[in-house]
Amino acid sequence: MVILEELRVELALLRKDVNELGEVFQVKELAQENKELNEIIAKDGFWDDLENSQKTLQKIKANENKIARHKKISDDLEDIITLIELSLDENDESSVEEIKKDAAEFKKRLEEIKLSTLLTGEYDNSNAILTFHAGAGGTEAMDWAEMLYRMYNHWAERHNFKITLLDYLEGEEAGIKSASIFIEGDNAYGFLKSESGIHRLVRSSPFNSAGKRQTSFASVEVMPEIDDKIVIDIRDEDLKVDTYRSSGAGGQHVNKTESAIRITHIPSGVVVACQTQRSQHQNRDYAMKMLRSKLIEIKEREHLDKISDIKGNQGQIAWGSQIRSYVFMPYQLVKDHRTDFENGNVTAVMDGDLDGFINAYLKGAVNKTLKNS
Repeated sequence: MVILEELRVELALLRKDVNELGEVFQVKELAQENKELNEIIAKDGFWDDLENSQKTLQKIKANENKIARHKKISDDLEDIITLIELSLDENDESSVEEIKKDAAEFKKRLEEIKLSTLLTGEYDNSNAILTFHAGAGGTEAMDWAEMLYRMYNHWAERHNFKITLLDYLEGEEAGIKSASIFIEGDNAYGFLKSESGIHRLVRSSPFNSAGKRQTSFASVEVMPEIDDKIVIDIRDEDLKVDTYRSSGAGGQHVNKTESAIRITHIPSGVVVACQTQRSQHQNRDYAMKMLRSKLIEIKEREHLDKISDIKGNQGQIAWGSQIRSYVFMPYQLVKDHRTDFENGNVTAVMDGDLDGFINAYLKGAVNKTLKNS
């Protein structure tokens, strides 16, 4: 029963972490705020201003969710400690494995919640739009872009996020030239913003009969979904809108009608496309959502005053600017060049095991220890 004794001590020390989370979430302050807001709701005339009343209710709900989240993690910790103490009192060894499993799951959830407190950016709690582009390397690069596309789909599935395919342009022989997906979930952009950049692959190419080692590149763009209420200046005369029929052997990926939309923002050269929705109207809505998000992301990244200050940037997707390398041979290793975080299990990474890289980036951003990629 030594294992349970050690586990009890370890978990008891985590009470401090849970209490600190309560201070970070400001649960006492949120409870007081909800008390005051509920008093406002009880006043005559509250429902006369429907817009403000809805905002008040949304604020109360958001506060309640934070309070409940902290209460659950606190209650779960005490439940496990109580179970350990009961097992020790009764000398019940049959429950050891189950308790160890519960404790491991608790520690993982606690770490995830602690990391979420690092997400303080304006758009960190937003949904995310990911766009993939094949770079230098021909067919090999297109295959690599599709591998990244699958990897991030797997990551989103692991986190129970909703995935919507927006655009999918297949390569001539294999892989994809480009693709876009919309990922919906709490803090999706906050976690995935670390993945924006050029990704480098080193492997023995299946498209090379000699089996020589080859290096390929693909880029991942990550943008937050921007609230429609945020007004940005996109003039109709600055847009070139093309309608076309989805093409290629896309199968379930595309809706093969004259409904696909491609929008070019002429001043900046930014191009977005959507072809997977049921109607031209839906494709246009998603394309405009992507354009708004992309322009705001560029504006803020380059510290510009207004959208019209954005100039076209056609940087090459190639050697020298990668954020991460995925080496399949002569050894197996995935390494992030900004944090030096590594994972030797390439298969797990390609199956969506990216949390270690994301967590290292978030901590590095807070501690200002990130290196230039």
